[in-house]
Amino acid sequence: MKTTFKTLLVVSIVILGYMCVMSIVTPIRFDEERGVREKVVIRKLMDIRKAEIEFKNQNNRYTASGDTLINFVKTAKVPLVLKEGMLTDEQLKNGLTEEKAAKIVRSGNKKAIAENGLEGFRRDTSYISVFESLFANDYTLDNINDMIIIPYSDGKQFEFATIMFKNEASGIIIPLFESKASYDSYLSDLNRQELVNLKDTRVKLGKYPGLQVGSIEEPNNNAGNWE
Repeated sequence: MKTTFKTLLVVSIVILGYMCVMSIVTPIRFDEERGVREKVVIRKLMDIRKAEIEFKNQNNRYTASGDTLINFVKTAKVPLVLKEGMLTDEQLKNGLTEEKAAKIVRSGNKKAIAENGLEGFRRDTSYISVFESLFANDYTLDNINDMIIIPYSDGKQFEFATIMFKNEASGIIIPLFESKASYDSYLSDLNRQELVNLKDTRVKLGKYPGLQVGSIEEPNNNAGNWE
């Protein structure tokens, strides 16, 4: 009996020790892995923000469709202005503007160009794709679709929403957008209890349980909730 009791006592001590260690190690491992994953998710959300801003610049609104956003990135163009030479204070004082100077240079009138001192002045506009302008260093045309896929989610897309927001004080209507990824979408394969605790903390604080850029609740200059 004594031997059996001692054996059970040792086993109990080992189990309790293991549980104590894991109660410390598990949250640390969870937070470390969460940090690694969130860096990747945040990069995607920042890319989505860049694409949405350019979409708005050209369409005066945002899009709530990830597929529309990707198609825009692949097909839309942005102007690229080549600038050579600057107007002097004297030229500006004499009423010469960038627009007027460019018009004179485009005319090819050598006399007018010389009289206005525009021999070294050049303004040429060409067009490149939104993809080349914003994402050529980070994606290829073959994988740009991945921009709207949440990392570690087994293929789930980021959530998108847009709204035309009216400022009650000024009456001004402005477009807003948000894109987000819930904790469940990219942390679901980690420790379940730690995930539940994390979500519960965010909800009690009145905050979104996940990562989000922009907001359709109120203007926030398209900020991310990690910023």
